[in-house]
Amino acid sequence: MMQVDPFGFFFTLTFTLGACLGGAWWCLRRWSQARHLLDTPTSKIRSAAQGYVELYGVLEALPDLQLRGPLTGKPCLWWRFRIEEYRSSGKKRSWRVIESGASDAWLRLVDGTGECLIDPRGAEIHTAVREVWEGNLRHPLGPAKSGLFGFLTSGQRYRYSEERFHVGQPLYAIGDFRTRGAAQQGFDRHAAQGEVIREWKGDYVGLLRRFDSDGNGELDEQEWNRVRLAAQLEAEDRHRQTASEPARHQMAKPSERQPFILSNSGEDELARNFYWQAAGGAVLCVVGALATAWLLGVQNW
Repeated sequence: MMQVDPFGFFFTLTFTLGACLGGAWWCLRRWSQARHLLDTPTSKIRSAAQGYVELYGVLEALPDLQLRGPLTGKPCLWWRFRIEEYRSSGKKRSWRVIESGASDAWLRLVDGTGECLIDPRGAEIHTAVREVWEGNLRHPLGPAKSGLFGFLTSGQRYRYSEERFHVGQPLYAIGDFRTRGAAQQGFDRHAAQGEVIREWKGDYVGLLRRFDSDGNGELDEQEWNRVRLAAQLEAEDRHRQTASEPARHQMAKPSERQPFILSNSGEDELARNFYWQAAGGAVLCVVGALATAWLLGVQNW
């Protein structure tokens, strides 16, 4: 049997096994996301169903909201940045991320039938605009007065990247879609009544004060009937007030494990890229599996 360094063997085996499992996970994840994109039909904002939907439209500015990229100072609707510092120690040379961040400002998507406000938090975002450059300032616009980006450091190399969404760009969005106000469809009277009753039970003393007509500290069947009737009337009144409000369409991250993606590219291009990435994950998985099998064979030889 060959003499093998146990520590080196274990480290290499862990690496190859991790490559196999990581490649398999990435392959399945990207393949599933591509299928979600292609299997979900594009909806119009005005007629979109409640739940998981796909929208396509144009980005427009929100009133009284003015954003600028933190590294370039260029006006935009959304930004994401990263600052890396070049490190050199002997033969080791690498870029290390020292600052990063992303805007949490909501986006306004318009498609000709209406508009939808999108909360970008938690989304996988692909922008058409991405700038990358280098310099010798920790912050390319100079030292930040607030101290957020630190101070000027001479003799250092920095690499900056900034991604942005701009007014007028196309936007593909897939996520959880909800509507409030006049366009909200349907009214479940029984569910709304139950919600009002649960709310009233939170203040049981107040509930007794309103409906315990005989003052015995309990609600009998007749008194509960009055509670249910009053709750139904309250629920209907709330629904009428909500329905009179203008429609407000919003999209956010789904509660389930469904993709939440915002991109300047259309679904066909995104799906194609995801399939290529899935193929890369499959190749990594196979290579990792073969390497693991080879290592185990060497160990037993």
